[in-house]
Amino acid sequence: MTFDQILFYVFSFWFIASSLAMIFSRNAAKAVLFLILSFFSAASIWILLEAEFLAITLILVYVGAVMVLFLFVIKMLNIDKSTLRAKFAGYLPLGLVVAIIIVAEMALVLGSNQFGLEVIAAPERHAADYSNITVLAMQLYTDYVYPFELAAVLLLIAIIAAITLVHRNEGNRKSQNIAEQVGVKAKDRVRLVSIATPNKGEKS
Repeated sequence: MTFDQILFYVFSFWFIASSLAMIFSRNAAKAVLFLILSFFSAASIWILLEAEFLAITLILVYVGAVMVLFLFVIKMLNIDKSTLRAKFAGYLPLGLVVAIIIVAEMALVLGSNQFGLEVIAAPERHAADYSNITVLAMQLYTDYVYPFELAAVLLLIAIIAAITLVHRNEGNRKSQNIAEQVGVKAKDRVRLVSIATPNKGEKS
């Protein structure tokens, strides 16, 4: 067994262990931390496959931005635990059925008959000047340019839909009238009030 294979099994073990710990963790903050560990393990496996760009992107984007945002949102939400337990118990049978179906489908698709070394050869080693970013860009903007543009359009639609849902109530919408701000005068904004001062013998 080579050193690369040992690293692969070590990273795979921590990837699977952190994923299971994230699923079965009752604390939401700990679940996010386990998910961060699984991302680091997956990035390490990608580095072994000479996909350095994808590994760095996974850590910078998901661990550095998305997971931090999730952690802040989870800590800021005031969630009633009794309500969560009631909903969890209600959706548990359906969740188990869906989980079993997903595991069965993944076992059929990701089996050794489709992804074994007999079917797909091990990735070959490249020279030191090899750039996987160039190869990824060539594939992304040539063979997969239409799915890439479609994904960009879907993200744009999601952004517009989120903004529309936030501002769907006209009462919460705030607008700025530039003409009204420019035409304002000091006498309309400031009111001088004269207060009579009491004499020395009088109580204020």
